Amino acid sequence: MSSAAFRARRPGTAPRRPTSAAPTSAATPTDVAPPPIKGKLRGYGTVRQLSETADLVVRGEVEAAGFRVDEVLRAATGSTVRAGARITLAPLPAGVPDMAHMSKLEAGQVVVLYLAQDPAAPTFRTLSGDFGVFDLSGSGAETVATTRSQSMAVSGLLAEDPAASGHGFRTTLGQLRAVAAQVK
Repeated sequence: MSSAAFRARRPGTAPRRPTSAAPTSAATPTDVAPPPIKGKLRGYGTVRQLSETADLVVRGEVEAAGFRVDEVLRAATGSTVRAGARITLAPLPAGVPDMAHMSKLEAGQVVVLYLAQDPAAPTFRTLSGDFGVFDLSGSGAETVATTRSQSMAVSGLLAEDPAASGHGFRTTLGQLRAVAAQVK
């Protein structure tokens, strides 16, 4: 018997022996395989990271057949999207982890979107689902921008705030504009 096993044994008891009993589980096996993973979500810590990664940052309104761009906060070099344009939004690919936890963009919602352009089609997707969606409320200088998700959200404008992580993020439209303008 090893010295560790000897010390762990209470006086007057027999040494412990490994058991060969199989562990029990409440789960029952099924014949249905989980769907294959087709993508991976990237977490973003700051608005600056979102702005640097996005092909397009726009403010506008979700419509039944896409998105009406009211303002372009940032566009990658070569982008032809301008205010007044209508763009097509594509969902994340099926099989992306956490899809069940993602919100849905619905007609009438006024938002700022951080978008990636599909290289094979004239469509855009939000960056990592809810990370790329800020809901807007109010108007003018008082317009408030709030992350769509509490858990899939940045925690700061230029630097991460660990205390804010997992609690959503709230800022102003003006601050989102300022950060987008800083990104080259």
